[in-house]
Amino acid sequence: MKTLEAGADRDVALVTGASSGIGAEFARALAARKHDLVLVARRRDRLTELAGELTRKHGIEAQVMTADLARREDVEAVAQRIVAEKNLALLVNNAGFGALGDFCAAELAPQSDMHQVHIMAPLRLTHAALPGLVARDRGAVINVSSVAAFVRVPGHTSYNATKAWMCAFSECLHLELQSNRSRVRVQALCPGYTYTEFHDVLGLDRREIMASRGFWMTPEFVVAESLRALERGNWLVIPGWRYRVIVSLLDTLPRFLLHPIQMRVARKRVSAAAPAPPR
Repeated sequence: MKTLEAGADRDVALVTGASSGIGAEFARALAARKHDLVLVARRRDRLTELAGELTRKHGIEAQVMTADLARREDVEAVAQRIVAEKNLALLVNNAGFGALGDFCAAELAPQSDMHQVHIMAPLRLTHAALPGLVARDRGAVINVSSVAAFVRVPGHTSYNATKAWMCAFSECLHLELQSNRSRVRVQALCPGYTYTEFHDVLGLDRREIMASRGFWMTPEFVVAESLRALERGNWLVIPGWRYRVIVSLLDTLPRFLLHPIQMRVARKRVSAAAPAPPR
């Protein structure tokens, strides 16, 4: 692992999972707002290319830090980088991945790694970031969750559960900071189906996941919705009116009606390749 220090003059944003998709788009949007960046991911070549692009285009300082957040020692190294950054204004906990199959039949290692990346890494990094943000009484943490946090579809147990934890964690922190009259904000960003590498990595055809193009969003749209909502102080952001309607219905329907629907969706899976959770 190699780390570099960011500039000393501008606000700094640290983005995990910054090598592609929503994370890379956060980096682009924040660079356009003149934030210096610390880009964290496993793929150093992707990070270096993105850092160079943003430095040339926006005149900011974009540093890279290679880390695998499934490894506790790498999480700790990123946490120490956060503690050392006196100009940190924004932490984006975006790193994440999906896995297919019923929990009882799945290999334990990927399930454990998912809990480490979606829960333990954001927990540690947020704990590292908040003392400085609170002391300066400014800044924010964005936890990239998913619409999957609100659904309980068999075959995606760990993904749904860990994303639900991210929402609960963000809400509790939001209330805690508000009760202490802090101006630091915490947001849970819950996108639905988004055009990224997420589904490609799982080897899934988007056409088989959801036919309607109206349910697919671009990373640019998701990030723009997140940053607009952050300015308004919204702790929960669900981009796209269709997904807001779905989540409202899920909150309204009683479990005795909802569970049969969710199990029916699970039974429609073709062999072992279930539709991936939204991201």
